[in-house]
This record gives sequence, C-alpha cells and structure tokens, in this order.
Amino acid sequence: MPISVFDLFKIGVGPSSSHTVGPMMAAFKFAAAVEDAGVLDRVSRLEVHLYGSLSATGVGHGTDHATVMGLMGERPDRIDPSIIGPTIAALKETHTLSLNRQKDVTFVWERDMRFHDESLPHHPNAMKLCAYDEADQVLLANTYYSVGGGFVVDQHQVDAKLEDMDSAEIPFDFNSAEELLAICKREKLSVSQLMMANEKTWRPEQEVRDELWRIWQVMCECVDNGLTHEGVLPGGLNVKRRAKLLHQRLSAAEQNPCLIATTFSAMEWVNIFALAVNEENAAGGRMVTAPTNGAAGIIPAVLHYYMKFQAGSCDRNVVDFLLAAGAIGILCKKNASISGAEVGCQGEVGSACAMAAAGLAEVMGATPEQVEHAAEIGLEHNLGLTCDPVGGLVQVPCIERNAIATVKAINAAQMALHGDGTHFISLDKVIRTMRDTGRDMLDKYKETSKGGLAVNAIEC
Repeated sequence: MPISVFDLFKIGVGPSSSHTVGPMMAAFKFAAAVEDAGVLDRVSRLEVHLYGSLSATGVGHGTDHATVMGLMGERPDRIDPSIIGPTIAALKETHTLSLNRQKDVTFVWERDMRFHDESLPHHPNAMKLCAYDEADQVLLANTYYSVGGGFVVDQHQVDAKLEDMDSAEIPFDFNSAEELLAICKREKLSVSQLMMANEKTWRPEQEVRDELWRIWQVMCECVDNGLTHEGVLPGGLNVKRRAKLLHQRLSAAEQNPCLIATTFSAMEWVNIFALAVNEENAAGGRMVTAPTNGAAGIIPAVLHYYMKFQAGSCDRNVVDFLLAAGAIGILCKKNASISGAEVGCQGEVGSACAMAAAGLAEVMGATPEQVEHAAEIGLEHNLGLTCDPVGGLVQVPCIERNAIATVKAINAAQMALHGDGTHFISLDKVIRTMRDTGRDMLDKYKETSKGGLAVNAIEC
C-alpha cells in the first residue's frame, strides 16, 4: 500500500481532518458519483447519515457543514472557507441544495441531516449518503469512512479489501522502521533521499519540490493569519485567541537584555507558532493537514523554528524536513493509526510530534538511525494520550497540546543528535504499543467527548 508524502500533507480547512476534510471529500466524491451514474437529473432529495464519532462530535467539528459543502461540489483543498457560513445559512432558509453545482434538490436540515448513536463496524468515523428520486426510491447510496488525516475509503473499497487503490510500485517500499533503516544503509541514502526516490514514482522531482514548497507556503500563511487574527473562537466555549497578543509581547521582550527572556525565546516562538496554527484551525481557516488538523500546528511550528533560528537555512531544508517527517507518518499510518477516533490523540499529536522530531533531526544532519531515534522519543512520550475535546471542539485541550508537543519534538531531536542512533526501544515497538493502547482505550476517550476533560470540564 504505497503512501505518498502528499497523502499526509493535504491542504484543507479546519477544524478537523477526519471530521471536516474527510467528510467534505467523501461528499464531493459522492456528488461526482451521482453524475457519473447518469442519475443527476433524477435526484429529488438527499440524506446524510452520520455515525459514531462523526455523529458524537460532528457539530462541533463542522462535519455537517463540510458534508453539505462537499455535496455542492466543493473540495477541501480549493474551497474558500469564508463562503461556508453564508452558504449553510442560505440552504437552511431555502431548503435547497445545489448538487455538484448543477442540480437544485431538496434538503431540509432537520429531516435530512441525521445523527446516529451507533458505530459501523469498519471505523468509528462513518457516514452514509443517499440520493432519492421523486418517488422516494434510492438512486444511489454509499457509505464512507474517514480514517484519519483526510483519508477516505468507501464501502466498495472496504469490501474488496482495497483501502488504497494505488497500485504503483515504488523503488524502496518499507513497512517498518527496521526495513527503512536497512534500505538506507544498503543504498547509502538519507531518509529524505529515499523518500524523494519513492515520490518520483508519481511525479518528477522538481514537481515534488515545488508542491512541498507550496504546502510550506500555506503553512506559513496559516501562521501569519493566526498571528493577525484576534477575538473569541467559535463554538460557545468563549476561548480567546492568544497568539497575536503573545507575539506582540515576545517581540517586545526580545528587546530586553534580561537573561530569562533571551533564554526562553526559542521556546516562546515555537509555542506561538503552534498556537497560531491551531487557533486558525479552530476557526475553520485554511490549513495543511499534518498529518491531521487536530495536530496541524506541530510540524509547521518546528519547521518555522528551524527556518527562523538556523543560520543558512534554505528551500532545500524545507523539502528534506517534510520528506523525512513523511516517512515517519507513513509508518504510523501503516502500523497503527493517525485517527483520534481510532487510537486517541496519541495517533494525532503523538504521530505529529514524532514526524516533526524526525524532520528536524534530518535537516540538522542526523543519520537515519538518529532520525529514527528522534521519532521514537517523540512518539514514546505521547503514548496513552486520550482524545477528549471539550464540547466536541478542537480547542481545549487541543490548541495548547500542539504547543507542548512542539517543544517535545525539538527536545527529542536534540537528544537523538547527542547519541549515535542506538537506543533501547525501537520506533517499531513504540508504534505497535500505540496501536495496542488505542485498542484497549475506552471509546469515551477517542474523539467522542463522552469522557475525560470533555465531561469533567463541564459544570452541571
């Protein structure tokens, strides 16, 4: 199952890759399937059925809005986030949905947007989309699973056991960190060089570099927006944005020769970068899934840290960072999960922390063994992390959690660089432990907002 770095880094919108980006893409695919089936002109009305975690926290994550926008022909990587609110408001008033931007059909929100308590067997993030004719007969229906990081599979793929339909043969396929290190040693390649060789299966090297640079530019734009915007985040928790004010304070503090201010400066910067991204995410702004939206601040913040403070940093470092980070994300996805609904936040923030640590180690000149060690440290110290967002919103504890994990990632890379790559617990064992811990974790701690902080923070 070959996975590209561009499967892990996707341009989309907040607040969630599995609850917003994935459902929008699933609905977009369904709308296209209706047209391909030749039944678009016969559709009279639509129904959306949300199950499991998509139902439990769907409203807080904007799943309902994202799905409707997808049915209207919008893609997460192309949509202007500012049109979502007005479009949904107009639909609720007129009960009319423009299916794939071509056919007006009836959609009564209270009747046709349905939330179900049960979960479907394949994955907790499930949704069923149905198109009916005037006689209320089903013209087309399909079930989709948003399996984390914006990845979507439908029921046909699940039944055929083909969750990844890409049959491309990459030159250096690896399914474990042990295999990755063995290939790097045999071929005398760095982790980023190996990843580039694989990426050239799908597109020329210059196109890979250009597209990764474009992703980096969107990350930078997201940070800039987060440092500009202020006010209260939507959703009802009245969480105030902090990044702009903290940025202003830090800029002033750096003029202060006080030792404590200068000593803490780098850590303050990465905190602010991470907060800026995740506040933008919580507000539904344009994002890069890295590898999920809930953990989208970690990789940009660490890469910003490197680009700001490392003398001589350049475009090539951005590419190498993201390629090495992608290698670790591939291992986490293949052997465990990057879905909070499946394994808790260890799969989101933990994976992102490991990816960022690996990317930073790579551009700091680490050997493949040191890169693997950095990732292992980053993931190991996020094991058992639950996903229990207060109010079903990607705000508390999600925003601060990204900032904390950013500092962890930098520390993990630093520790690995001080060693020779040998260590007691392998990355493969830590990923396996994440998988097993996720299986043992109660569902109330896996993006349902039915346990942990999500209930203890609410006063009855």
